[in-house]
Amino acid sequence: MRIHGRHYRTIFPAEDGEGVSIIDQTKLPFAFALARLSTMEEAAVAIRTMQVRGAPLIGATAAFGVALAVQRDSSDDALAEAVRVLGATRPTAVNLHWALARVERRLAPLSGRDRVRAAWTEAESICDEDVEQNHAIGIHGARLLADIHGRTGRVVNVLTHCNAGWLATVDWGTALSPIYQAHDAGVPVHVWVDETRPRNQGAALTAYELGAHGVPHTVVVDNAGGHLMQHGRVDVCFVGSDRTTASGDVCNKIGTYLKALAAHDNGVPFYVTLPVTTIDWSLDDGLAGIPIEERAEREVTDLVGIDDDGVVRDVRVVAPGSPAANPAFDVTPARLVTGLVTERGICPASREGIAGLYPDYARSAAE
Repeated sequence: MRIHGRHYRTIFPAEDGEGVSIIDQTKLPFAFALARLSTMEEAAVAIRTMQVRGAPLIGATAAFGVALAVQRDSSDDALAEAVRVLGATRPTAVNLHWALARVERRLAPLSGRDRVRAAWTEAESICDEDVEQNHAIGIHGARLLADIHGRTGRVVNVLTHCNAGWLATVDWGTALSPIYQAHDAGVPVHVWVDETRPRNQGAALTAYELGAHGVPHTVVVDNAGGHLMQHGRVDVCFVGSDRTTASGDVCNKIGTYLKALAAHDNGVPFYVTLPVTTIDWSLDDGLAGIPIEERAEREVTDLVGIDDDGVVRDVRVVAPGSPAANPAFDVTPARLVTGLVTERGICPASREGIAGLYPDYARSAAE
């Protein structure tokens, strides 16, 4: 996507060919800055501290992390250690482990310079495929928005939660890709942007992206979604996914489940957007099987903002001495999901629906 007139991906090889450049998302929305990753350890820190975040981007960063590791030491032990360290950074997003397994399979039979070259090539291929998949997701999702506009003849109001835009992927995004493509095609779209506490990825990142692209939007507190739906001010919900089971249960940023409940109660379509890399073919029951990351309580007790003097500050908003819990994700049962929007099309959130779009993956998982 474009920032200040220049196209950026969220991650890309550095110009010297020996490092990786990322958009440092901890600086947004108050400053746009690139950071350099020169070692596998720095890639692991970037994932853990959310300099990069979003399931597809986490996977891409992990792949580049392996490339950085074998560039320094191409031995089998170094490869295994890189996969272990990077795999322990975030437990919930399945793309992380998918990317690491893919890179490890590709590199296992190789050695020396061949292994190093293949590592970089594989990481870049993962990025290119992610861009293509997210663009295709946008094409399918934009048709839904165009259909709504065709029926109503008015602006299409979309509710989002968290950030599933290009900042959560390599480019285009998942939940925001249909919005960008509909907007660019002339479909009038307005986005209700959940602030998405903790970390405020909606207010900080989604709003930043939409503003940069010129998409009309309004930031609302997390608990306003149900009210907006009750009063007919939401036509459709689009959210992303960090892990979707083979039966259609969806794990996403905490608060997604509550939006799905409100949408179900008010007859508002609730779509989940995701590439195939986010499907966990080994799981049926999301509630029982998906590990939910518990993050630091400081993300709940403190907020980051900018004061009138332009100084970015971290302030505490919780009563002194009060502890906080911080589950980072929740699981939305498949019964509350209207459909899954993927790079291959739209399907019901069910084992049959997913297998119908991905018979090849379903067969492999069953073997």
